[in-house]
Amino acid sequence: MGNVKITVQEIIDAANIGRTTFYAHFETKDDLLKALCEELFGHIISSAMDCTHTHGLYSNNNVPESVFCHLLQHLQENENNILELLSCENSDLFLRYFKDNLKELLQNQFVNQNRRNNKDIPQDFLVNHITGSFVEMVLWWIKNQMKEPPEKLDKYFRAVIEPIL
Repeated sequence: MGNVKITVQEIIDAANIGRTTFYAHFETKDDLLKALCEELFGHIISSAMDCTHTHGLYSNNNVPESVFCHLLQHLQENENNILELLSCENSDLFLRYFKDNLKELLQNQFVNQNRRNNKDIPQDFLVNHITGSFVEMVLWWIKNQMKEPPEKLDKYFRAVIEPIL
């Protein structure tokens, strides 16, 4: 997408909705980005909690461990063009929302539950470190045309972060 700034008009045209409809739901483009992010992460978190939701191999796995896998599967399906939002030049804001939501997910799913190592490292430092690492992995994955399946990436990622936790 390069350095294109997307206008509300373009969003409206692409979504085939009226301007009033757009503004009835979102005050700004930023609100739309935030909502997209919250919807994605809300779904991941509620699935992890109720375990009944299945995405391919997700059902046989230990659920909290594969929240990453689930997230990667959604990115791969890319229903809301989230990948473009993550990798385009004006993605800073979306990236920030993505990271904020990811931090919350990590905090709840991992760090609070099963932290055995490095107890002297501040929790927010750990969460920040793992979040940055996940986002960089996703960007790397996009750059490599997403050749690896989510399951494999999930395995790599957990192999890297589990020793830290």
